[in-house]
Amino acid sequence: MKKRVLGKTGFEISEISIGTWQVGGKWGDPFDESNAVKTLNNALDLGINFIDTADVYGDRLSEKAIGKVLKERKEQCYVATKCGRRLNPHVSEGYNDKNIRHFVEQSLRNMDIDTIDLIQLHCPPTEVYYRPDVFETLDALKKEGKILHYGISVEKVEEALKAIEFPGVAAVQIIFNMFRHRPLELFFKEAKRKNVGIIVRVPLASGLLTGKLKKDSVFEKGDHRFFNREGKLFDKGETFSGVDYETGLKAVEELRSVFPDPEKLPLYALRWVLMFDELSCVI
Repeated sequence: MKKRVLGKTGFEISEISIGTWQVGGKWGDPFDESNAVKTLNNALDLGINFIDTADVYGDRLSEKAIGKVLKERKEQCYVATKCGRRLNPHVSEGYNDKNIRHFVEQSLRNMDIDTIDLIQLHCPPTEVYYRPDVFETLDALKKEGKILHYGISVEKVEEALKAIEFPGVAAVQIIFNMFRHRPLELFFKEAKRKNVGIIVRVPLASGLLTGKLKKDSVFEKGDHRFFNREGKLFDKGETFSGVDYETGLKAVEELRSVFPDPEKLPLYALRWVLMFDELSCVI
């Protein structure tokens, strides 16, 4: 597995890493910990050494499964978790010192670790990017040894650009794929100049770029692709890269005609993302 450096963290991480939204299962559903642990171990066996998670994935179950795996493995593995989406309502005021500290402490307990490699604010409201006090709390947590580094998972390029104005931001997680080019056009160069790591998510556009989805494909009711099929709900851009499902399918058909082997579309999609050396990894 090829490695890249995650910006100013200095972490040498696998360029293909693993995201664990699905590992924790759905809220309220029975949780198969053995399957989650098996999935994570398989990823590490393949050379992946960077795991992205969040406290809300499976309502903490993803973090707990990761913690169990970390205790069983001897090799170096970096974990990036996220906080903030547990807030209800999810508003800027909720990103205060008390809540952020609580989230960090809870994640430490969930994974049974002393320090978090990378904590990321989980797609916070845009107002948060204009509040120095939020980043002062993260700086304090770093000095206290609760976290090694911090970053932000963003929805918009403009948020990413604002985030890296704060010198402590070590990494930004952003949507980037064949259907979503704005990060490349507006953000990548500036992030590289400031030595900020880039974690790319949704590289396959919520499954569209696997080439396996059809017009009559049915998604489970708990799947964001079911309730956000038209791209008008949730965080715009998270599902199908911000286009409606039918438009996405048409774009996939056009791509099929470009590649010599349409069955390898997901491989081509990942290779395309990894062409850009500004990014650190794709999950």
